[in-house]
Order: sequence, then structure tokens, then C-alpha cells
Amino acid sequence: MADREWLAERFEENRGHLRAVAYRMLGSVNEADDAVQESWLRLSRADANDIDNLSAWLTTVVARVCLDMLRSRTSRREESLDAEVSEPDTMQAAAPNPEQEALLADSVGLALLVVLDRLTPAERLAFVLHDMFAVSFEEISQIVGRSPDAARQLASRARRRVQGAEPVSKTELGEQGEVVNAFLKALRDGDFAGLVTVLDPDVVVHIDEAAVRPGAPREILGAHNFAKGAVTFAQIAHQVEPMLINGAVGLAWAPDGKLSRVLAFSIKDGKIAQVEIIAEAARLENLDLAVLSD
Repeated sequence: MADREWLAERFEENRGHLRAVAYRMLGSVNEADDAVQESWLRLSRADANDIDNLSAWLTTVVARVCLDMLRSRTSRREESLDAEVSEPDTMQAAAPNPEQEALLADSVGLALLVVLDRLTPAERLAFVLHDMFAVSFEEISQIVGRSPDAARQLASRARRRVQGAEPVSKTELGEQGEVVNAFLKALRDGDFAGLVTVLDPDVVVHIDEAAVRPGAPREILGAHNFAKGAVTFAQIAHQVEPMLINGAVGLAWAPDGKLSRVLAFSIKDGKIAQVEIIAEAARLENLDLAVLSD
């Protein structure tokens, strides 16, 4: 009994680290907690005398659990597509504490969670473990069942997806970022005048079918008309974050890190001249998304 209590204490010392790893791997508080619990069950069945480095052992175990969960999730998505099911993936249960889910998402970065969700399970594991938690490629290779060089390539591919290409100059991206950030600040503040200021007076807004109610207009003309509708979304704007969308600065709405829609902008003379609001799953999937570098 004393040995089990000692083991439980050591596990609790590592729980925060394991949860951080699992959340970045899975993007869900519920699933992260399930993965951590499974790692405890595996530890309780193992011979602790054979474990030299408990923290490293637990990290490896929770990573393997997460990898299995990601592969299962991917398989379910593919089966759903084969069956022509149009509803989004609903395997994720509602978070027991939405505020905690939001805080964790904010700590990681919603844009990063969106891009991580597009990686293959092995790429996501290699990138998260190496780039975020400094796990060696030798250790990662044992988890994914590939050579250390192959594990390094997985992380490299993931890193390129996260960082994205830079088809325009950093100066141009910086100018785009200033305009988009001004729009986002006004949106979060519910600032109608601020939105109008950053919009071209003749701005044209195109909205795809999945982003509007049936029968609602799919085109909005003019800064005042767009700002009037946009300002009503102030309460959810904390779940909106700038990111690169097809090589330009745009906005992604990603509740709990799950991409729901994006706003792609065309900017002219320091004003937003055109907006495309995209929510259709197939269109979202085909977008080239990346995290904005600091």
C-alpha cells in the first residue's frame, strides 16, 4: 500500500505536465484528461522498479495513448466522409468546464490548435513533443515506430505547416496585420465606429451558404451595413484570432480550437475592401492555414 501511495504522489507531481502534453496533442480538455487517466492506469499495472525516469516514462505513455486516440479520430472522420455524413465530427464531448477549456486554448493559441488539427497524428506528435517539450527524436522514433531521421522529418513537415510559406513580404504582412488587428479590436469592443473606420466605405462582403441562415443575403455592400451586423458578434470575438489564410492575414473563428469559419480579407490603401466569410467544411479544408510569426 505504501508503495502505491508513493507512486500516486509521484504521478500527481507529473499530472500538470502530462495534461499539457495531452492537451496540445488532442486539443480537448476531456480527451486530455482521459489520456492522463489512462497513463495512470498503465503506471499502476507496471513494475515501478523497472522505470528509471518516471517523468520520461509517463510522457512516453501519454504520448502513445494520444497517438492512438488521434489515429482513431482520423479513422472515424474518414468513415464519416465515406458515408457522406455532412455533420461535423462530434466525437468530442462537451467540456466539463468551458471556461477552463477556453483558458487552455488561449494559453496554447487558437490559431496553433487549428493548424495542429490539420496535421497527421504522427506529425502532430513529433512536433508537439520535440518543439514544445524538447523530447529527443530518438525517443519520438520509438513512439511512432520510425527511425530518428524519419521522426525528424515528421517534425520538420509539421513545422512548415505551422509556419506556412511567406508569398508576400514581411512588410506587407505587417501592414495587413495592423489593419486586421484594428478590425478585430473594434469587433471585440463592439465598436461600430471603429469597424467603419477600418473598412472601405464600399466594402463588399461575400458569405458562403454555411455561414448564413436559410434565406439570408449572401452579400453585404457598404461599411455601415457590414459593421451593423458584425458588431453583434462582439461576445464571441475572443474566440477569433489572426492567422495566415492562403498567405494573407485573416481571421479564424475557432471555438475551443476547432475551426468553424474564417474571414479572408482584401486590403487596399489601408482599408478592408473585400471580405469573404467561409464556413463550408470542404472550403475550410482546402484553405492553406498557418500561424502568424511574432
